[in-house]
Amino acid sequence: MTTEESEAKIIEKLGLNSINRHILLCADPTKPKCCDTEDSLKSWNFLKKRLKELKLSEHGGIYRTKANCLRVCQNGPIAVIYPEGTWYRKCTPEVIEELITEHLIGGRVVEAHLITQRELG
Repeated sequence: MTTEESEAKIIEKLGLNSINRHILLCADPTKPKCCDTEDSLKSWNFLKKRLKELKLSEHGGIYRTKANCLRVCQNGPIAVIYPEGTWYRKCTPEVIEELITEHLIGGRVVEAHLITQRELG
């Protein structure tokens, strides 16, 4: 198997060609500044579990990435959702549930947790 064939299998498995939205969450940082490491990992584990339960990960159109640090460094964990470029604060499991239902599924910005928004492009 060539490198390109191997890469193509990974792309297919992850559903990269089916992505509608991408959520990045700062979790398990090297030097925790915005929140406790344990809290960030609770949020990350909840996000992974919930997206799988709702069949939104892989070929469900939502891609997730654990980021070491998103550099806001207060009111964390911090999340950013693309393509809208929407940044959110205090992303506890409860907030993440709201982001999943309102933003990732519904396409509506969750103003109560919004830091800023700047679409790239």
